[in-house]
Amino acid sequence: MSESRNGSLLQPEELRPSVEISQRILEQLNLMLLGRPELHQLVLAAVFSRGHLLLEGVPGVGKTALVKALGQLLNLDFKRVQFTPDLMPSDILGTHILQEGHAGREMIFRPGPIFTHILLADEINRASPKTQSALLEAMQERSVTLLGTTRDLPDPFFVLASQNPIELEGTYPLPEAQLDRFLFKLIVQPVDASTLERIISTRRHGTPPAPNWIIHAEELKQIFAVMARIFLPRSVSRYIARLVAATHANSSEATDMVKTYVSHGASPRAAIALAESARAIALLAGRPTVGFEDVQTVTAPVLNHRLILNYKARLDQVDTFAVIQDLLKRLDATGLNLPSDFAITEKTDG
Repeated sequence: MSESRNGSLLQPEELRPSVEISQRILEQLNLMLLGRPELHQLVLAAVFSRGHLLLEGVPGVGKTALVKALGQLLNLDFKRVQFTPDLMPSDILGTHILQEGHAGREMIFRPGPIFTHILLADEINRASPKTQSALLEAMQERSVTLLGTTRDLPDPFFVLASQNPIELEGTYPLPEAQLDRFLFKLIVQPVDASTLERIISTRRHGTPPAPNWIIHAEELKQIFAVMARIFLPRSVSRYIARLVAATHANSSEATDMVKTYVSHGASPRAAIALAESARAIALLAGRPTVGFEDVQTVTAPVLNHRLILNYKARLDQVDTFAVIQDLLKRLDATGLNLPSDFAITEKTDG
């Protein structure tokens, strides 16, 4: 048993139905899209955390197929917007039109595709910065303000975005303020040869099969309610705070790599993201209490798009993943900041 944030105990029988539903979702995702069980677990953790998700990979690796499959399984309203350089903010948010009514001409609001449960922002970094920034309020406040009127978005609301690597032509880097609003940034790698063989042998034209089971709305609400009762121990929350603080070069616990290569560290939003997504990982594992290993599982997806590296990192070909892995290695959960020359030696018999 475990004590949650609101003081009540999460009983095993209360946790079990949500774990079983979660495993069924993962089974369906793994059947529909082959070869990426670890990626699917992180995607589901983002959904349970009510967070937005950014998928990055070269064209054709299945980013859009993954989001579409998730929309089918969650049985939520789903809309797709193909981001292009000529896309305007009104094409996403909606617009007011002048219409003849009983009282004469009046301005009528026509909602855009953002008024949905799941918005697939396909190739989001192909749109101009002006259009990208149209999502900022929606992603943070779950609302849209136009002409002084604020309209709430459906609940739940997720932006599941895909993007191509910045090096490709016709792309615009996402601004840091928008990147910070994504719970996870996940890198979608090409599948291996054995998975490719299964795809071409069993999937004509690469089309994934339809799910044979979908979740009901009440079941999803039940999972969100259970998520709110997953307990985060004080020692784990302290570990999260130390991890985020250590991404800043002026921190007393900053590692040598952080001091050398990081220009700007993670925001407080990163700490909140680590706490919420670690709860989701604990739920997927069937545990009512968050452990240090749950935090470590989500550290890279949470931090990799929130660290801004300096020019020296580019020269030395150091990426954010290297900095994060070094941080996890040096910053021990027990509170010890290990020296840079620390080495773990394994005991051998005899």
